[in-house]
Amino acid sequence: MLRGMKKTTAIILATAGITALFTLLLFIYLMPTLGPRFMHGRMANAMPAHRMMNSAPAFNLNTDRERMTDNGLFRVSFVSELDPVAINQMHSWTLNVVTADGRAVENAAITVDGGMPQHGHGLPTSPQVTEYLGDGAYRVEGLRFQMGGWWEVKFDIEAEGQTDAVTFNLVLGG
Repeated sequence: MLRGMKKTTAIILATAGITALFTLLLFIYLMPTLGPRFMHGRMANAMPAHRMMNSAPAFNLNTDRERMTDNGLFRVSFVSELDPVAINQMHSWTLNVVTADGRAVENAAITVDGGMPQHGHGLPTSPQVTEYLGDGAYRVEGLRFQMGGWWEVKFDIEAEGQTDAVTFNLVLGG
């Protein structure tokens, strides 16, 4: 009887070992294909894996460099010192802020944020407004994008007792 139990235990252990080895080999083989879906669920839902990098999102993005803020209080535009915007290069923007009727917004408090919505991460740097240039123009320094794809750069603007926000979309090659 003891001999039969040892044989059964050996069979169970051998089966478990073979199953574990098979599972590991299957995991290694399928990881390049299935890995991004498990590691970055937001990316898999937003775009098929073969289109994630270096391509425009599957939907239309407004990539205009001039936009109204979310609540229509300000009209904001930007000019990058790099044109086209390049990957892995620090650069600055000039941000122009005017009221809805075109009057320059003086001495606004502006914060900068952003990231890659499809990857679920923020900007690799901490850009900020470093100088008011006059006539509604602000210097934004410390921008860098470390990979190709869809980026958002968001500005929260507080001026004249009002607050509003605007988001610019960039689709960078690379």
